[in-house]
Amino acid sequence: MLSNSVLQRLASWCPWLLRDEPKLKQPVKVLVTGAAGQIGYAIVSMIARGLMLGPDQPVVLHMLDIPRMADALNGVRMELVDAALPLLRGVVATTDEAEAFQGVNFAVLIGGWPRKEGMERKDLIAKNVAIYKSQASALQQHAAPNCKVLVVANPANTNALMLKEFAPAVPARNITCLTRLDHNRALGQIAEKLGVHVGDVRNAVVWGNHSSTQFPDGSHATARTEHGEKPVRELVADEKWLREEFVGTVQQRGAAVIKARKQSSSLSAASAACDHMRDWILGTPKGMWVSMGVYSDGSYGVPEGIFYSFPVTCEKGEWSIVQGLQVDDFARSKMELSANELDEERSMAYEFVST
Repeated sequence: MLSNSVLQRLASWCPWLLRDEPKLKQPVKVLVTGAAGQIGYAIVSMIARGLMLGPDQPVVLHMLDIPRMADALNGVRMELVDAALPLLRGVVATTDEAEAFQGVNFAVLIGGWPRKEGMERKDLIAKNVAIYKSQASALQQHAAPNCKVLVVANPANTNALMLKEFAPAVPARNITCLTRLDHNRALGQIAEKLGVHVGDVRNAVVWGNHSSTQFPDGSHATARTEHGEKPVRELVADEKWLREEFVGTVQQRGAAVIKARKQSSSLSAASAACDHMRDWILGTPKGMWVSMGVYSDGSYGVPEGIFYSFPVTCEKGEWSIVQGLQVDDFARSKMELSANELDEERSMAYEFVST
């Protein structure tokens, strides 16, 4: 036995030797599609480090990509092995959907047909209907019961709807789409405007579609200051900024990133996807809501039958739409604009379903 003095010296020289290791849970299987792409490459190590499901949750990563990306996918697998990540209990790298979806508990669907120059929105939807029809079949046939799904690939809201349509055995509540990136962007813009840390800002809302019609809403947000927590609207004291510059900056942030780095938002998208799943599975902090694309139940007058971004709280793996927020005429017009776009996308998608 080492004496207390020796233990204390060890702790001062090498504190990591005496740290308490978390009691680990049983491993779960997490699928990432499009895993050889930029977002996939960024997110797999985040998941394997516990940033998505917690530092006590071991994972087996399932990675899927298209056949022409097989070599790159294998390279990602090799890097994961080389990273020697303690929570990573196995890696499946495949181009076969059935193998990829086999027994997975969580699925992050990043793979999809990207929008290329000259493509109309209808063309993009047509390409992705075929992809998500196939993945829905694999999800329904091979995934674990109660598998929870996050759709990242654009058009994310309508891709989520197609997943629901072609996987009828999967509860609609188990399918969501990513608007957390837009939510995080909104928090970041408010924090910069007020000169506070982003962790001191909460309860912004992103309503609607993950597109340029989304409505980033700062009217319900609050920020911690030296004088306590205050409404952002009061702290900014500039309604024009909240309705114009703030909204436009968040809506166009993705395009601004592409212009600056010549590539799309990868790191921030991967981080947002981790945030989304972590809060969904582990719960949102008390008094805080986040934005998630979920299947509409008619709340706030949003039509049922579309995936729409709402403010939600999460507890024990279930999400609930925050009720009772005041929506003024300006906000209502913006929310309806995005709902109308999603209704148009739904109609387009159903055209391809029936052909």
